[in-house]
Amino acid sequence: MNLTLYQFEILVRIERHPEQKHSQRELSKALGVSLGVINKTIAELVDKELMKPVGNSKYEITLKGYEWLEPYRVKKAIFMAAGFGSRMVPVTLNTPKPLIMVHGKKIIETLLDAVLEAGIHDITIVRGYLSEQFDVLLKKYPTIKFVENPIYNEANNISSAYVVKDLLANAYMLESDLVLYNREIIRKYEYASNYTGMKVTRTDDWCFETKKGIITKVKVGGQNVHHMFGISYWAKDDAAVMSKDIDAIFHSPGGKERYWDEVPLKNCIDHYSVMVREVNPNDIVEIDTFNELKQIDPVYNV
Repeated sequence: MNLTLYQFEILVRIERHPEQKHSQRELSKALGVSLGVINKTIAELVDKELMKPVGNSKYEITLKGYEWLEPYRVKKAIFMAAGFGSRMVPVTLNTPKPLIMVHGKKIIETLLDAVLEAGIHDITIVRGYLSEQFDVLLKKYPTIKFVENPIYNEANNISSAYVVKDLLANAYMLESDLVLYNREIIRKYEYASNYTGMKVTRTDDWCFETKKGIITKVKVGGQNVHHMFGISYWAKDDAAVMSKDIDAIFHSPGGKERYWDEVPLKNCIDHYSVMVREVNPNDIVEIDTFNELKQIDPVYNV
């Protein structure tokens, strides 16, 4: 019941938008492959009875198709939200960064809404700084569970990953300072462990080097790389390995000063094969500083 990557991507697109037409040309552009590959993949899916044509460029996923998709279902979402957000002072002096309002909506809500829309209801938020303020989210999102990070102020965010290291199987890991504009970045199904990135010619920020779609190096600053955005997914087998790796790095000399994603993408990169999942310029905005917040939402220009 294993799907190829292109079979998976086509099924996921049809599942998300069953009412839409999915022309071969549109699928070719979206997946970045030739029309020939798309034609061949569609034929395979129809031949395997995983989907069936129901009109001009319209398809319907069969019961068998849903059964084949089920092993790829995302089971949970874990939000990293414990930090102080020092570069966002003064707004973070009294409010945790994820709860800051942007265009009338809390930053974290743009992600939570997308997670729920994708049918993911197992939601955990790792909190630390002004943790009690996150209780306000329970009114709108009653299924949220909280995990406390008691050392958020004396360690880097690996401390947040450490307290949830045994919960990572089939889970999204999301940094909570991202304003998500394209909800389709969060999906009901994921093919394999991946990390979101945007192709750029140059960046001074955290980025990936890749080879054949696999992340080979993470670094700060580079040319012709993928700018890194803090949304990742971890398949069951990789999550089991990462639980042990996070534990080992966290307890190593200087380990508490690391970022959590350096574990699978740098310190223990040989243990994983993490795909880059490409996003576009208007899909996500990462707000790092108060000046960036003012540029995005003019209400703070006072």
